[in-house]
Amino acid sequence: MRALSHRLCISGATSPDGHVRLRQPRTTAENCSICCSFSSRLPTLALRCPMRVEAVGATGGNSRWERSDDVSNGPCSYAVGDRRVEDLAADGGNDEVVGVSEEGNKAVKVVVAAGVTVVMGVGNRVLYKLALVPMKQYPFFLAQLATFGYVIVYFSILYIRHHAGIVTDEMLSMPKAPFIAVGLLEALGAATGMAAAAILSGASIPILSQTFLVWQILLSTIFLGRRYKVNQLFGCFLVTLGVIITVASGSGAGNSLKEGGIFWSLLMIVSFFLQAADTVLKEVIFLNATRKLKGGSLDMFVVNSFGSAFQALFICFLLPFLSKLWGIPFTQLPNYLRDGAACFLNIGTLSSGCDGAPLLPLLFIIVNMGFNISLLHLLKISSAVVSSLASTFSVPISIFMFTLPLPYLGVASSLPTGFLAGAIVLVVGLLIYTWTPSNGSSGASFSAST
Repeated sequence: MRALSHRLCISGATSPDGHVRLRQPRTTAENCSICCSFSSRLPTLALRCPMRVEAVGATGGNSRWERSDDVSNGPCSYAVGDRRVEDLAADGGNDEVVGVSEEGNKAVKVVVAAGVTVVMGVGNRVLYKLALVPMKQYPFFLAQLATFGYVIVYFSILYIRHHAGIVTDEMLSMPKAPFIAVGLLEALGAATGMAAAAILSGASIPILSQTFLVWQILLSTIFLGRRYKVNQLFGCFLVTLGVIITVASGSGAGNSLKEGGIFWSLLMIVSFFLQAADTVLKEVIFLNATRKLKGGSLDMFVVNSFGSAFQALFICFLLPFLSKLWGIPFTQLPNYLRDGAACFLNIGTLSSGCDGAPLLPLLFIIVNMGFNISLLHLLKISSAVVSSLASTFSVPISIFMFTLPLPYLGVASSLPTGFLAGAIVLVVGLLIYTWTPSNGSSGASFSAST
């Protein structure tokens, strides 16, 4: 309950007997102001009028002094503490306005981050296809170059940020067990995905990748206790359906799935399960770090650096298995890596047919790194499902980009017959997911009666 107090601004003078005579100046609605001052807990409200103070000595002699002080800040204005409410209103001074402003700023940040993620996702898909033009014989070398190259780049950025004071010692002292789990999930996800991709057709993989969103929703519900509204679940369903329509139309993906076999399709689904678990685990890491850092935010390069380091470590253990998946005997792996490096650098007699290197592979690695950073940043400020939706939205845009006359790819491909229908379904799904029913807004207000 708010404590209410009134202070009458008076004019008066001392009488010969030492008492104070009070004179209430004329007070009207035009020259009255209201002052509201707050203690640490409870606010108090005081009426403030133009003030005239007249003090006369006890003997009524010549020691008379007079002061007139108009304390009003304007017609019918009031102040909170030592600030006028007009200023606070302009600043969003009350708690509710501040909360709404913060939510609005966060929404803008999420939208901008999602847009950057979509752009990076499109560039990542397109440049990967372009990078494989000179590296078509050495895709395994390109994958391992990216994996181990990220460790060097991420830790270099982490060192710079730590030296600049952005990354604190407390951040670096976070428990490493979650990062080990991140590295293991990413390594296993890559291994199972490579194994299945070697058998399945290219048209079926984007369709199976839509299980990634389903896994994220399920894992977020189990491990984060997150509850999704009906419109969000329906929106995710439409997004998945839209991508499937876009990819499958005219590509014979249904027959490709049958030809690939149920085992390899299930293995690819397991790969996306591992990747979804990885993103949810990263979200858990950020949430736990906020509590351990007492409201502070864990720098994402800490997660990227240590996660990539442990992923590279597990990849080393899996190299015999992974090389066999790519049809490279483990004993011949050193020669393969040497030839892949020569093609990547586009030097020597082994670089025949490597036109476009090293520019295209380097562009892919840089954009892929930017995509991973933007995806992790979006995950940090929103959720795993939102980051997944942004990544998914890049699929139909990438398909459209391949219809353009891109260099090194030769004849541009044509759009699937159901591309437009699938894109419309996908966009409608995104709109439904982000739509929030209006419950009305209740603003805090108060009035004083005298």
